Amino acid sequence: MAAMLWCSTSQGPIRSPEATPAAQCGPLRNWAGVRTVRCACKAISGLEVAVAATAAAASGEKGAGEKGLAERLRLGSLLPDGLSYKECFIIRCYEVGINKTATVETIANLLQEVGGSHAQSLGFSTDGFATTPTMRKLGLIWVTSRMHIEIYKYPAWGEVIEIETWCQSDGRMGTRRDWILWDLATGEVIGRATSKWVMMNEKTRKLQRVSDEVREEVFVHCPRTPRLAFPEENNGSLKKIPKLDDPAQYSRLGLVPRRADLDMNQHVNNVTYIGWVLESIPQEIIDTHELQTITLDYRRECQHDDVVDSLSSPEVSENGSTNGVVSSSPYVHDQELQQFLHFLRLSGSGLEINRGCTVWRKLAR
Repeated sequence: MAAMLWCSTSQGPIRSPEATPAAQCGPLRNWAGVRTVRCACKAISGLEVAVAATAAAASGEKGAGEKGLAERLRLGSLLPDGLSYKECFIIRCYEVGINKTATVETIANLLQEVGGSHAQSLGFSTDGFATTPTMRKLGLIWVTSRMHIEIYKYPAWGEVIEIETWCQSDGRMGTRRDWILWDLATGEVIGRATSKWVMMNEKTRKLQRVSDEVREEVFVHCPRTPRLAFPEENNGSLKKIPKLDDPAQYSRLGLVPRRADLDMNQHVNNVTYIGWVLESIPQEIIDTHELQTITLDYRRECQHDDVVDSLSSPEVSENGSTNGVVSSSPYVHDQELQQFLHFLRLSGSGLEINRGCTVWRKLAR
């Protein structure tokens, strides 16, 4: 069976001892400035890769910048222009759901991970999700204000995906980060995402403008002209999410954050909200559909002792219908979709935490 070999370190490609001669191996594609190949040879186990990479790293050929071991073993790097970053991920068994494919929470976590890897490759701090020296001095952190994810094909357990990410300015209050996801084996685009981030004072928890000092630190690493994961007009990432009318048609009340849901910024991580939103989707949709698009607007922090209600209702279109909407994405064709509006609130006060919308497509049986 054909096996793929990746160059996972700065020391070059790692090949199995049983590999066939290089002449029998065909090029697959270039990613992150590194040549990958598909070979008709014995697959390399994760342990073999780790041992070989560790030996290479210990040999003294550390490359420019004296990178740490984790960065040298990571399956990613900056692209040659230094303005975006690519990384490959193998889908693990614990990252798939009932459909035997990666869950949307897995995808969201990988987006967050590759964003962090990008920041680390630029020399930003790892103790506050990509904080710059000025931000650390002033006690500032990045927090998510909006997330939009579209998945056209969910990867299965054992498949490998490649994710590219880059960031750029988004007004005076924040930044945006975009992603494109590929199936590494086929080169097919399987997803896209975009997000908006704002700065918050870690102690006062108040939002703060991005200062000129922080701009100089961050945006020197960004594309000079706008580059968007969703360049088409009227795309779903631009949609304004209406507030869900009460009472909602579906609800899941009394959700409580677990300790593991808190992140290094001392609040519930943004990916947890995705799971809470999906808790109130009716079971008949879960059984017959899969999530294609999710858009979330984050309105309020959630702390460890909060209790949350998740509310959902079908979204009514302009013609009064609650289904049959056709996707405008260039990667989705001739599919009728189901849409829902979502609302997360604090159980006691009713204060809004998050509002969102989801789009669901029929499962291919």
